[in-house]
Amino acid sequence: MRRALLRWPGAISLRLALWFALASVLVLGAIGVYLYQSLAREIAWRDDSALAGRVERIRALLDDSSIDALRSRPQLYANMLGSRDSVLWLIDASGRALIEVNPARLPLPQLAPSRSIALADADAGPATRLAWVDLEQGGRTLRLVAGKVLAERAQMMASYQLKLVAALALGALLTFALGWLISQRGLRPVRQLAARAAAIDVQRLHVRLADQVSDLPPSHELRGLTLALDQMLERLADGYTQLSRFSEDLAHELRTPLSNLMGHTQQTLGKVRSVAEYQDLLASNQEEYERLARMIDSMLFLARSAHRSTALQREPIALADMAAQLADYFDGMAEERGMTFALQASGTLLADRQLLQRAMANLLANALRYGAAGSTVTISAQTLAGVVELAVHNSGPAIDAQHLPHLFERFYRCDPARSKPDDSGGLGLAIVRSIMQLHGGTASVRSGVDSTCFTLSFPQ
Repeated sequence: MRRALLRWPGAISLRLALWFALASVLVLGAIGVYLYQSLAREIAWRDDSALAGRVERIRALLDDSSIDALRSRPQLYANMLGSRDSVLWLIDASGRALIEVNPARLPLPQLAPSRSIALADADAGPATRLAWVDLEQGGRTLRLVAGKVLAERAQMMASYQLKLVAALALGALLTFALGWLISQRGLRPVRQLAARAAAIDVQRLHVRLADQVSDLPPSHELRGLTLALDQMLERLADGYTQLSRFSEDLAHELRTPLSNLMGHTQQTLGKVRSVAEYQDLLASNQEEYERLARMIDSMLFLARSAHRSTALQREPIALADMAAQLADYFDGMAEERGMTFALQASGTLLADRQLLQRAMANLLANALRYGAAGSTVTISAQTLAGVVELAVHNSGPAIDAQHLPHLFERFYRCDPARSKPDDSGGLGLAIVRSIMQLHGGTASVRSGVDSTCFTLSFPQ
């Protein structure tokens, strides 16, 4: 409960008001302390000047009159004191008071000898300021002491201090109230912007806040916040569009093999078949099952690679050896189409071997599937400005420019019919992009009149 009470309030306006009040307390408090100390020094200086002046005047009277004359005419110096807080002693060498004006009944002070006027606080009794001087008269050593009891000064300073504290508290309250009003007014555009942002839902993801805040007061902070929110909405809209398209594509990709399985099975079960026909059905179904398994495996890989916590087993990879191994693996597929490999890879790369091989295998399979029969597929590697670039180049029909920005999206294929039985289900290039994102790199493609090149860029 105590910890909850010490927490700052959740509203920014209240926080700003509290900060304003705290700032005012610090500033006004510093000013109050300065004024208090300045007043105390000024009053002390005036009292010291008055005490020194009294000592001078009494000494002048002693020079003009005898001690007996002063004792017989006390009004000469009593009127000069003018207050019940003032005291006066004329003390001889034996410590006997020859003249004493002491309404406060203070004890006789013990002071050090001084030929000039000295000032000090009394070391006994109530707080008292003393001024004294030693003088010679008639061959005798006398000490003239004037003093003032500081009770009135202390009372006045205490009253002034209380007024300062009251003014400080009142100033803090006024600053808090004004700060709250100012923050409420200043944050009103933010609240309006938040209300308009809250009105955007799935059906209104196309709406942008920059088009709705033209009537709000212009401010640099509000423009920056609006831009950031619009960028977030743009990313959300893109993600929602991709998710919707992914759902449609997934339904389409799963419907095709399932329709094939159900159609073949229903047709076969329509009448009695021979063992060979049943075996053909099972073999056909097996192909569809494998296609579904590959699709599910690819989708699981994409889902897992989306997590930033996916660990990479990085190790130095000799690119020439890896290219030779991939060429051997795809040699059979290349022979079927009369295609050959040209290996121009060299150097090493620090990456996850299995993921790199999978990405390159997807690019090579794509090149062999869509490349021109009898052409050459080139695997090359080069290092430019600290970036290792692996490229797979094949000859064949150019890819339309409208398809290039979408090739690495899930289930995207240039062929709307999606009728190739040996394709990757539209997930091969999406897997390549995910692997590159895990490595902090990029995947790109360029396509000319009669050739296409996919490039993987690894920052080192």
